Parts: sequence; C-alpha cells; structure tokens
Amino acid sequence: MENFSLILAIVVITALAFDFTNGFHDTANAMATTISTGALKPKVAVAMSAALNLAGAFLSVEVANTISKGLVDENGIRPEVIFAALVGAILWNLVTWLVGLPSSSSHALMGGLIGATIASAGTGAVHGDVLVTKVLIPAVAAPIVAGAAALIATRFSYALSRNAGGQSAKKGFRVGQIASAGLVSLAHGTNDAQKTMGIITLALVAGGAVAPDSDPPTWVILSAGLAIAMGTYIGGWRIIRTMGRGLTDLQPQQGFSAQTSAATVILASSHLGFSLSTTHAVSGSVMGAGLGRKGGVVRWSTATRMFVAWGLTLPAAALVGAGAESVTGLGDWGTALVAVFLIASSAAIWKFSRRQVIDASNVNASEEPAGVVTTAIAAVSPPPAGSTVTEDLTATIPAPAPAPVPATAVVDPAVPPAAAV
Repeated sequence: MENFSLILAIVVITALAFDFTNGFHDTANAMATTISTGALKPKVAVAMSAALNLAGAFLSVEVANTISKGLVDENGIRPEVIFAALVGAILWNLVTWLVGLPSSSSHALMGGLIGATIASAGTGAVHGDVLVTKVLIPAVAAPIVAGAAALIATRFSYALSRNAGGQSAKKGFRVGQIASAGLVSLAHGTNDAQKTMGIITLALVAGGAVAPDSDPPTWVILSAGLAIAMGTYIGGWRIIRTMGRGLTDLQPQQGFSAQTSAATVILASSHLGFSLSTTHAVSGSVMGAGLGRKGGVVRWSTATRMFVAWGLTLPAAALVGAGAESVTGLGDWGTALVAVFLIASSAAIWKFSRRQVIDASNVNASEEPAGVVTTAIAAVSPPPAGSTVTEDLTATIPAPAPAPVPATAVVDPAVPPAAAV
C-alpha cells in the first residue's frame, strides 16, 4: 500500500508538471496577437492571462469528465499507465516549445494516454467513438471554423473602421483586443486546465482514492488551475513569437477579430464537452485574420511546419507513452528509470534552449523574412487606404538649383586683364 500511495503521489505531481508546461506552451494562444500589435506590454499580458486561466478553471468540468470517464476504460488502468501517458505529453510539449511550434498540449496528453493504455490493456480499452467524435473531428473542424469566422470578422472590422481616423480606429481596436484576449485566457483555463483535472481524477479512480464516475475534487480543480496559471505567467516566448509574428503580420483590427473568433469557438466546445485544442482554434483564427485583410498574407512555410507538428502530436506522444508504459511494467525500478529519463530529457531541452534566448525583450522580432510568395502577393494586393501608416510621413521640398554662371564672366587667371581685352 505504501508503494502504491507513492506512485499515486508521483502521478499527481507529474500531472501538475504537465499542466505547468501546458500553461507556458499555450500562453501564445491568448496573448501572442495582443503582444504583437502592441495592445499590451509582454509582462502585463502574461500576468493578465495567468489570472484569467486560474479563474477559468472553476467554470466547468465537462472536458475533465471527457478525459476521466470517456476516452479510455477506467477499469484495469493502473496509476503507472497514467504516469507513462504524462511522460509522452510533457516531452512533446517541451520539444515543440524548443522549436517554437504551437502544437496541441491537449492532443499530446490524449496521445500519451492512448498509447500507454494500448500498451497496458490493448486497443479495446480505448473508446474509439469518443476519440473520433470528441477529439479527432473537433481537431479538424476547430481551425477551419475559427479561421472562417476570423476572416469574416476581419473584413467586417475594416468595413466598420473605414470612415474612422486611422489612429483612433487602431486605438479602439486595441482596447477591444485586450478584452478579447482576456476572454481567450478565460476560455483556455476552462478548457485546458480541465484536461489535467481529468487525468488526475482518472489516476485517483485507478488508485482507489475516489469512486468511479466521480467529478474532480475541489483540491484537484484548485491545484490544476494554479499550475496552469503559473506556467502561463512564465510565458512561452518562443511560441508567442511564432504565433504573433511568424504566421502573419497583424494589425489591431485583425488581432481583435482573431481572438474574438477563437474565444467563441473554445467556449462553445467547452460547454459541449469537446476536448478541443485551443492551439488549433487560435492558429486557425490568426491565419483567417491574416487572409481577411486586403494585402494581408500568411507565411505558409511556418504554417506548413505547424501543420506537420499537429499531425505528429497524437502518434508521437502515443509512441513515447507506450514505450514508457512498457518500462514501468517491469516494476518499481522501471518506473524510477522512466522518471529519471523524463527529468534528464527535460533538463537537456532547457539547457539547449539557452543557446538562443527568447524572452519579453525580443519576442516581437521577426521570425523569418516574408519570402518570395508572400512578397509577390503583397505586391499585387496593396492594403486598404485606411490601414496605411501615416505618422512618419514628411514632405521634402527640393533645394533650388544654383544659378548658372554666364560664359562672359569666366576669366582665365593665367591671362592678364589687358590681354583678355
């Protein structure tokens, strides 16, 4: 029993560590566009997002119930299986953070859980209908729906501000963008913090600490909310740069439209119990906003790398989770070996990241040049007249040309005046 209690404590601590990585991995979802457009200073933005993530954790438990009761069979799942799942999810989060790619922490968690469960109890322990209806279909639909909504909202925003002064319109949209960013942060806490609640509740059920089909206890909700809030405050600056500058160049109208569209999709999915990827929703809305402005473009080289990461998330995390479960199945020493591997790998990734530090001071630097395709599109699709920047334009009056010297006034100094006459 003592050994069992120890592994259950390890699982809870590891789950909160995952929640922490989820926080800094997904800070970009709420605040990347706000930071890139200058609506909020970077440190202020992440502090605001952290507070609202904590508040959002208390709004609902529907997504937590999807994780703890729906995705896999609770019967026969050991705490070691959940520990192995968390190892796969954490390592995938850290690798994608290192390269600055906004991948889904939610899918990393579910991929790790699926892989570890299959390695432990076989494919029959995974509920395929729940996987398809509440995970895979939302994964495909979320970026499309959010992107289409953001594209329409962006065009509508520019139409509304067409007759307003350029600077007054931008100021107004920056204020609206702060409100919409807060809504995204609240939605992120509502959706993503619940996934850790669900995984901890599943571990407690597997360990016999709570009854099957139980909702997350209050201490689980509070600890998960605090962990994701602390991770958010750290700030995943690498992914913030990619989301705010790497995909497209956003103006305040676009940032407001992108965040409002993403928040609407995330909150609706949370209410329905869909384990939606907030990364997919926000990334789709940013790309939609980029295409919604006349002359706006999406850097498809960055988007392609991001799509590849999305496609690899579930299988990669599942593979690591299955491998970790195979090792933990060897006994206590196997579990200890997996724990050492997780700590060593995490430390190595962090040390490697110090070679090129990205933080609040340089997060708004451009990730990469626009490229040939982007430049060509921008050249044939100039921005609307109301969106041009006019603050630094100055008029320059050419200086008058010097008056020509008459030919008769030119005197050769080598010839005496008398000779010249």
